Amino acid sequence: MPRGFVDETLLEVSSGTGGAGAVSFRREKYVPKGGPDGGDGGKGGDLVFVVKSNLKTLSHLSGNKRYKAKNGDPGRGRKCHGKDGEDLEITVPPGTIIRDGITQQVYKDFDQDLDGERWSFLRGGKGGLGNWHFRSARKQAPKYAQDGIPCQEASVLIELNVIADIGFVGFPSAGKSSLLRELTNANPKVAPYPFTTKIPNLGVLRISEKEVVLADIPGIIKGASHGIGLGFKFLKHISRTQALAFMLDLGEDNFLETYDQLLKELEIYEPSLLNKERLIIGTKKDLDEMGERGMIFEETFKSLPHIQVSIFTREGMEDLKTLFLSLAK
Repeated sequence: MPRGFVDETLLEVSSGTGGAGAVSFRREKYVPKGGPDGGDGGKGGDLVFVVKSNLKTLSHLSGNKRYKAKNGDPGRGRKCHGKDGEDLEITVPPGTIIRDGITQQVYKDFDQDLDGERWSFLRGGKGGLGNWHFRSARKQAPKYAQDGIPCQEASVLIELNVIADIGFVGFPSAGKSSLLRELTNANPKVAPYPFTTKIPNLGVLRISEKEVVLADIPGIIKGASHGIGLGFKFLKHISRTQALAFMLDLGEDNFLETYDQLLKELEIYEPSLLNKERLIIGTKKDLDEMGERGMIFEETFKSLPHIQVSIFTREGMEDLKTLFLSLAK
């Protein structure tokens, strides 16, 4: 899977280099032997990550793979200090993890929704000292000044774990995107073919004064945990959901096999995912004209929270909202 999806992107980042100190001498009228007056260079800018709660993806970072803070300006005569370089802020959503781009070591995990939280990752280089610092009784005209401290550079993997109350889990075309669009203000792409959803989509279900965040996770297929189809790239997004909603297409005869396969893929990826609360949703109830699959559904999942719904006929939709509310703690 190529880099650059909205949930993961590899960036080359660097702070700013410090400005060089100046070599300068006083040149004033009536001062025949002016001393050194070279000013110091400015500090390079820091590379800073800032959390913005209004961001939901990393798509704003996909167009640029290199980020560098401003360098400090060099010093000038008359002991004038060079201007410090501006810090460069990279905004990320809550739930972002900053890793080393090579070793995968975690540098920072923004696991709390703290709008405005700042983290200085790379410090800008200090400015060099101007030549007036190096004057002495024995060396009254130093022609030497320091260079600025070089910038710091790094390759970082920016990774986003979707934070939601309930994550939709199901095979492609199970109706996950349609349900999200019906219940929330989200507008995911919906089409009658597999893998319409290429990125996780978030939506907010509002019931009275309460909000439930729903996440549509791109379709899992048999072998996803081994990289088949879209692979397990998006399974990590359900690790922070409070509960899982398994979407089973009642228009298909093998919907029970689908449930077993979904459980298996989750267990292979991360066994602890099976400990999350789960809701079983039979979608497309209107396609079960004889009601036979619905009867099997009810008998099979009678020990678990479950419901049959149809977006087309609206059957079960209001009850489903209530179930979502009870799962979101």
